[in-house]
Amino acid sequence: MPAELPTQRESDIEYPGAKIASLPILLLNVHEHCNCRCLMCDIWQRKDGKELDLADFERHRESIMRLGVRQVVLTGGEPLLHRNLEALLEFLRGCNVSITLLTTGLMLAKRADVVAANVDEIIVSLDGPEEVHDRVRRVKGAYRLIGDGIRAVRQKKPGMPVHGRCTVQKENHGLLRQAVADAKSLGMNSISFLAADVTSQAFNRELVWPGERQSQVVLTRQEVEALEEEIALMIRENDGDIWAKYISESAEKLWRIARRFREQLGEMPPVAPRCNAPWVSAVMEVDGSVRPCFFHRKIGNAREQTLEQVINGKEVRSFRESLNVSENAICKRCVCSLNYQGPQG
Repeated sequence: MPAELPTQRESDIEYPGAKIASLPILLLNVHEHCNCRCLMCDIWQRKDGKELDLADFERHRESIMRLGVRQVVLTGGEPLLHRNLEALLEFLRGCNVSITLLTTGLMLAKRADVVAANVDEIIVSLDGPEEVHDRVRRVKGAYRLIGDGIRAVRQKKPGMPVHGRCTVQKENHGLLRQAVADAKSLGMNSISFLAADVTSQAFNRELVWPGERQSQVVLTRQEVEALEEEIALMIRENDGDIWAKYISESAEKLWRIARRFREQLGEMPPVAPRCNAPWVSAVMEVDGSVRPCFFHRKIGNAREQTLEQVINGKEVRSFRESLNVSENAICKRCVCSLNYQGPQG
């Protein structure tokens, strides 16, 4: 998801109220299955491999236009697994939106033509150096496929922006600077970091992970200290001012990643990040279910209504009206906030 602006205080965020007139960002779950078997995610365990029904989705064109959607983020699962991806992308381009592709990168080379012709930017998961990345993804050669894919896309579209996203966890907590170096070596334009989520029911978890499963991903106290040392060195090596440079996060947000792990250890109380996601974005899943963000419950279904009707339906308005981000238990443990401020300039 897009990086938040670090200088905005939570008290300064403007919430438009229960009913909203525009929805700048739509996150679209294109395919439920994934071609990785990541340690920190259970999406790959889905058996059905359902994908977005294009014929059904096309009826939301008027809603997309009326809501003023500016950016559609293709997610999943792995969006590149969609069998009718080219037609979906062409439909979205006809809606005059910017298209962001979130991908594992394993199929970028195979689908380079359609991606280069229709996508505006690519965000690729990167977990560290080759050995670590392949181990986390549990796919041999995954790192190499990312490099092949980036080169293949840029042969078709030389200026394609490609960004890395690194999920910080036990396997790579001491390798953040190496992840930056690897992102540069792969030709990425930037890299962002976020803490692994282990406390929500997102990412195909029917129940919150038990402690034994969490321990495979979360950090021990000693590992948190190593992460903090790594963050300090990374900030120092970037002259203390990494905002708007190669690393997407501000120093403040990097330190928040370490705090999340201390919260998981019970050493600090959980604090909600600045976020206005439910007022500026929505997540639509393959079955038409709509969420205010990845982590909150489903609050409507666009199979039975239009997207516009769901977004301003009674249940969704009630959710937004009652949501206090700073006090909500799910928000307090969020690892991936959105603080959208609109187009700049």
